[in-house]
Amino acid sequence: MAELRTERPTRTNAGPGRLLIAVYLLFAIAATSRAGLQILTRFDEAPLAYLLSALAAVVYIVAAVGLARAGHAGRRVALACCTAELVGVLGVGAFSLARPDLFPDETVWSGFGSGYGYIPLVLPVLGLAWLWFTRARG
Repeated sequence: MAELRTERPTRTNAGPGRLLIAVYLLFAIAATSRAGLQILTRFDEAPLAYLLSALAAVVYIVAAVGLARAGHAGRRVALACCTAELVGVLGVGAFSLARPDLFPDETVWSGFGSGYGYIPLVLPVLGLAWLWFTRARG
């Protein structure tokens, strides 16, 4: 008889899943607020930096929603966002160090998230680890 594959829900009533979602929501709010203000008031000073912050904000919002949703679709969205976030923070982090002239102001991902205590570098790793831990087995 075939075994049913079960998934642990990514959304939990307590513990690491809830904390992870809360941190993603916090970063979504912080990145959206900062990018919005920078784009509205000083866009001409560092357009690349501010647009990258806006992109990071969108990724955080969608990742939080994906992590909070139970089921296969939510997991796929979260996996795509966490992967894109990791690629983004590594790529933008390296690019901002190689070409600091293009980043006169910090972004969420510049300097590998140094302006945010390197949490943007660690967060996608934790997200991917959580998705791995709660994956379907069998």
